Amino acid sequence: MTYTDYNERVIQVAEIEPRLRHGIIEELFRHLSPGHGLQIVVDHDPRRLRFLLDVSFGSQCDWTYLEQGPDLWRIRLRYTAAVTRSGFDLGVG
Repeated sequence: MTYTDYNERVIQVAEIEPRLRHGIIEELFRHLSPGHGLQIVVDHDPRRLRFLLDVSFGSQCDWTYLEQGPDLWRIRLRYTAAVTRSGFDLGVG
C-alpha cells in the first residue's frame, strides 16, 4: 500500500537526533505551501508533537493517522491555508 503523494515529504523521525526532532518537524511544516504536506514515521504515538503543532498552527495543520501502532505510527501533516472572508490566504511561512 502506498501512503505518499507527490506533495509530501516522508520524515523518518528515528533518523533525527531526539532533542532536535520537534523543532525540525515544526520548521519543515512552517515552510510548506498550501496543500503540501509531510508524512512522519515514528515508533510511538507523537501526541506531544501534535499538541505543539496545534498551538503553533491551529487549524492550518491537518493531522491524519495513516497507521496507529503498535510498532509504527505514520501521520500525514497537511498545510491547509487559512482563508479570510475577503479570500486572502493567511498562510504561515
